[in-house]
Amino acid sequence: MARTQNFDRDTAVRAARALFWRGGYESTSIPELEAATGLSRSSIYNAFGSKRGLFDAAVDSYLTEVVRPRLRPLTVAEVEPRALADYLTGLRAAFQNLGSMPATSGCLLINTAGAPIAGDPEVSRVIADYRAELHDAVVRGLRAARGDAPEVPQLADAVTGLMIAGFALARVDAVEAARSIETALALIE
Repeated sequence: MARTQNFDRDTAVRAARALFWRGGYESTSIPELEAATGLSRSSIYNAFGSKRGLFDAAVDSYLTEVVRPRLRPLTVAEVEPRALADYLTGLRAAFQNLGSMPATSGCLLINTAGAPIAGDPEVSRVIADYRAELHDAVVRGLRAARGDAPEVPQLADAVTGLMIAGFALARVDAVEAARSIETALALIE
């Protein structure tokens, strides 16, 4: 007879997400995951199949609980004209708050893009889809502010690139990450 889970899956996934976000997939050990989640190695493997299964759950949690709620004002049916500026202002503030996860750890998926696990086709697809989701949100924000202005496609590429640069820089220099977002704000205003 199968044993029932006697732990809060979401809590365990969030604890693992924090470790993967800070240290990356390869640098996060099973003993660290055991300590953070309160689960034994066998419980991790029974619940998630593998360390990779737990990582996949953490990435899904990151997208669902961190990324998409912040992007929501840019993905609703009627995007407000200031939605993109508000999003970028909030992102800049997160980078300026030197104790925040964005300032200390950047973006889980942008960090993963530079790690060996990004060579896995499924992980690569998730990262590419994430970048497309960011870009689409930026396009929607620019269209809400500028309509069908001819500069929107190039401007969306530039703003998305500056956001990704900010996420990548945050781990080593949160001040420069914030500056990257300030540049994006200057471009759209």
